Amino acid sequence: MSELTVHHLLQTPTVTVRDVYCTGTCRAPSQEECADATHLVFPYRGVYVRHVGEDLTVAESSQVLFFNAGERYRISHPIEGGDASLAVWVEEAMLRELAPKALLRDGDALAFRLPRLRIDARAQALVAMVRHSLREGIAEALEAESLTLTLVQRALGPRTAHAAGASLGRQRLVERTKLVLTSDLSRRWKLAEIAAEVGVSAVYLTQVFQQVEGLPLYRYQLRLRLARALDLLGQYEDLSALSQDLGFSSHSHFSAAFQQTYGRSPSEFRQSALQR
Repeated sequence: MSELTVHHLLQTPTVTVRDVYCTGTCRAPSQEECADATHLVFPYRGVYVRHVGEDLTVAESSQVLFFNAGERYRISHPIEGGDASLAVWVEEAMLRELAPKALLRDGDALAFRLPRLRIDARAQALVAMVRHSLREGIAEALEAESLTLTLVQRALGPRTAHAAGASLGRQRLVERTKLVLTSDLSRRWKLAEIAAEVGVSAVYLTQVFQQVEGLPLYRYQLRLRLARALDLLGQYEDLSALSQDLGFSSHSHFSAAFQQTYGRSPSEFRQSALQR
């Protein structure tokens, strides 16, 4: 039985959007797979690792991953619980227009140079808005196309996206740190505990994480929790229970962080995405 469940949310001549769930039972890297067309994948729940040759990328909710046509890859699931992603295909000429040339490989074939970019908070919110509004049948095709293209443009924008910096060794350290944090989103980690898990000093870890990801470690963890909140808003009537399940110290702390990050309260976002 396949580990994947795919929901087709939108298909137009311009944009295709699919919601992809994986049970994530296979810890070891899968057999090689190959994308038919170049597309973008926005993980929004859980975590997995994509292997391209010797390179690996931790797929989690602060990232957009690029799957290039004809590029072979394998997937592993080091953490239980499965994962889910929004997969987006954009018509090739339009994607070339949206993508900065510096992100694309030379040659006739459409392919990205980098395996992934870190997206900003607004792009995270757009992922949730596109998914929720299409799943609930709220957005018509034209609105959904516009939202999706806005998401892609923001995810690729030089001012709104961040490419990993530093050496391969430091990037690997940060990837290990991400796996530690995503293993338990509700845990109130202390810096020394995280550093001990990955085997470096707390000072070194904070410096390297900032260099690679372009934001502090504590803010990255907050973004992970808030992205999970975006995913779960439709499943909780009591937002205080949601904030508690995600490890926030109080409902007011959760609401304030959500408002500061996404520009609206959790209830306002739920209203716009699910109950228009």
